[in-house]
Amino acid sequence: MKFADLLQKGSNELYRICTDLKRAHMNMRISVKTGQDVKTSAMRVCRKDIARVMTRLAQLKKQEVK
Repeated sequence: MKFADLLQKGSNELYRICTDLKRAHMNMRISVKTGQDVKTSAMRVCRKDIARVMTRLAQLKKQEVK
């Protein structure tokens, strides 16, 4: 997911995306703990996507305050 794509989305949609990403990351962590094969690169990408979404949400929140 590119940050430029997130610039066009509203805060409600970003919250939904963040929730979905966090759920996917949790499922990957559970899969690793149960011994299933999970690509560790997919977990890293998911974590970075969560960080991008959270950064954009923080930017939107900061704009609302001003």
